[in-house]
Amino acid sequence: MPHGKRTGQVPEQVPLYRFLGPRYWPIWAGIAIIRLLNLLPLRLQLCIGRGLGRIAWMVSRRDRRVAEINVALSLPELDAAARRRLVREHFASLGCALLETGLVWWASSARLRRLIRFDGSEHLQAALARGRGALLLSAHFTTLEMGARALTLLGPTSIMYLTPANALVAELSRRGRTRHTVQAISSDQIRDLLQNLKRNLPVWYAPDQRFTDKNSELVPFFGQPAASNVATSRLARISGATVLPYFPERRSDNSGYVVTIHPPWDDFPSDDPIADTRRFHELIEAQVRRCPDQYLWAYKRFRRPGPDGNPYA
Repeated sequence: MPHGKRTGQVPEQVPLYRFLGPRYWPIWAGIAIIRLLNLLPLRLQLCIGRGLGRIAWMVSRRDRRVAEINVALSLPELDAAARRRLVREHFASLGCALLETGLVWWASSARLRRLIRFDGSEHLQAALARGRGALLLSAHFTTLEMGARALTLLGPTSIMYLTPANALVAELSRRGRTRHTVQAISSDQIRDLLQNLKRNLPVWYAPDQRFTDKNSELVPFFGQPAASNVATSRLARISGATVLPYFPERRSDNSGYVVTIHPPWDDFPSDDPIADTRRFHELIEAQVRRCPDQYLWAYKRFRRPGPDGNPYA
């Protein structure tokens, strides 16, 4: 694998003293608490995280409603009681993700290696042996941050990300991500993504969220029309990179994580980017059914353009 020299433009670092005003104090306090909790054994951390998530389930009425609508649309076979249990456990999973973010930013690689088991790493090795890079195709589960960091344990890696809305969280996230990766690529830096693949790097990429810009199409997801990014096929064709589905999973006993790198897809990309995207959606659907509480339900995935395009209204 190539060495870890950075590519592309590195975003300018924002001095942290700019975030010392009172409006940022609650965030700083929360970060300090997370930093302290990260010193605890993982099982205890995640038990605390689940407790915090269940409190959030009780008080976050708007996000709970979004999750309930998504679950009802996606898993209509569940009765009302089962949907309610799933949404409650989803919020517990979100609490775990909060503490995992601290581990992703600050935990040593040695500590994470003790917590993570990789299945299918030989597929990544074989892809990089071809010399065209590897596009690690993932999705927005609550283990998203841990999955991106886990990939860096296998060698130099770049990741593509969306910038958080809060300026302090965005700066801390950028610092945490760039500390462990060759490059943290903003979602609008497609040229940098292709350049990293050209240098035979693996790039973590999760294009499954609602997308309404160029390369957007309505593609079924859990049987619902969903505004989706269909550019993955184009990226694979331009770069020649191997596309490897990639999913992290939190163990139910809170002891660690299993990260699965699936074999490369046959006949990908095809001549039909919508069919390729549907194929990706079907893979996500299968993973959701494996660990339904770990998918990001509290997000307006099914909102789409048009007068009848907002099931959350």
